Amino acid sequence: MITQENKQKVIKEYSIHDHDTGSPEVQVAILTSRIQELTEHLRTHKKDHASRRGLLKMVGKRSSLLKYLSKNDHERYTTLIGRLGLRK
Repeated sequence: MITQENKQKVIKEYSIHDHDTGSPEVQVAILTSRIQELTEHLRTHKKDHASRRGLLKMVGKRSSLLKYLSKNDHERYTTLIGRLGLRK
């Protein structure tokens, strides 16, 4: 689970303006950090299928947000995936 301090740090790093918490960049960045933490959890707990389902739902949500961003503003999309290290 992502801690409040880590979440605030991610929001501050990827926000567009001061009170930005809902832009696609922030949402994708938060989902990415949660996915990374849950992936590490699942490496040690291989039979935790409930968490695996949650992971797959988060990956799907991130994919749809990235698809939206790609369709509406491709430049923001390319900078975001470059900063997050997605899609090699």
